[in-house]
Amino acid sequence: MAGTAVRTRTAGHAAESTRRRWRFSLFNTLIAAFALFGLGALIYPSAASWVTQYNQSNVIVDQERADRESGAAAAREKLAEAREYNRLLSGVARYQAGSNIAEGIGTSSSDFDYFEMLNNDPTGMMARLKVPAINLDLPVYHGTSDATLLRGVGHLQGTALPVGGVGTRSVLTGHSGLANATIFTHLDRVKEGDKIVVEVLGEVLTYRVSEIRVVLPDESMYIKPEADRDLLTLVTCTPLGINTHRILVTGERVHPTPAEDLDNLGKGPEVPGFPWWLVILVGGTLLTGLWYWRAGYPPRPKRRRRSGPNSGARRAAASVPAQPPVPFPSRQRHHAEQQNQGQKHGKAAHD
Repeated sequence: MAGTAVRTRTAGHAAESTRRRWRFSLFNTLIAAFALFGLGALIYPSAASWVTQYNQSNVIVDQERADRESGAAAAREKLAEAREYNRLLSGVARYQAGSNIAEGIGTSSSDFDYFEMLNNDPTGMMARLKVPAINLDLPVYHGTSDATLLRGVGHLQGTALPVGGVGTRSVLTGHSGLANATIFTHLDRVKEGDKIVVEVLGEVLTYRVSEIRVVLPDESMYIKPEADRDLLTLVTCTPLGINTHRILVTGERVHPTPAEDLDNLGKGPEVPGFPWWLVILVGGTLLTGLWYWRAGYPPRPKRRRRSGPNSGARRAAASVPAQPPVPFPSRQRHHAEQQNQGQKHGKAAHD
C-alpha cells in the first residue's frame, strides 16, 4: 500500500510538471520588449554622455603624457610661437548670423600655420579647459567645424590662442543640448566669480568670471580684445534647440595663479565618474528577464485537501445539528417532585 501511494504521488507530480511547462507567449514577449526599449530610451542620454566624457578624458590623459615626453624646452618653444602669433594677430572674429558655429576671420601676419600652433599630439588638442562650478573638464581643439565641436571645445580661429597675455582675448566655443554629449550645455549655470582654468603645455591660466552676456550672433563687438585686460570668453548657443542667441561667459586673468590650480596641473580628469546608468541597465534587464521567465508558466492549480480514513465520519458528525445538554438525573427527580407537589396543592384547593 505504501509503495502504491508513493507511485501515485510521483505520477501526480509528473503530471503537474507537464501541465506547468514553460510556454512561449507573444503577448509577454511584446511587453518585455517594450520594457527594455523604454529602459534603453531612459538611460541613453546618460550613457552616451558618459561614453563621450570617457573618451574625452582619455584624450586629455594622452595629451598630458605627450607633453611630458616632449620636454620642457619644446613646450617653451611652442608657447613662445603662440605668443608671437597672438602679437601679430589682426582683424576680429565674428559669428555668422543664424549659424550654430563661429566664423574666425582674424589673421596673423606671420608665417605660422594655425593648425600647428600648440599642437603637441596627433589628436590636435591644444589645451585643456576646466570649469569646476559645472564639473567641466574638456579638451580644446583648433577651429570650430562641426566635426571639431562634436569632439570637444573649439578655439575660434581669429582670436588669440589660449596662452594669456595683456591685450588678448581667447574665445572658446562649444555645442549645447547634444543628446550624446554635455560640452557647454550647463554653461548658463556659471555665475560671476566662478573660476575658469586653462592648462596648456605645462602652464596654468586661471580666470575669474567677470561678465555674462546674451547677445545676437552679429554682435561681434563683445568678443573683441581690450588693451589692458587678459580675457577668456566661452561661447555657446542659446536657448537650447532654438539657437537664436549666444551666451558669452567672460573671465579675467587672475594673478598670481592660485596654488590649488598649480597643484592640480596634469592630474587626471575626475569625470565622467561612476557609470550609475550601467547599474540601472543591468538591474532593469534582470528584473524584466525574471518577470518574462516567470510569466511563461501557467498559474499553479489549487490543491485539494487530502482525505483521511475518518474524514467521512467527521463530515457526517459536523452535519448533525447540535442537541441541547441533557440535565443530570438528580436535577430531573427534583423537577418531577416539584411538579407532583404542585398538582396535589391544586387538587386540594379545588376540593
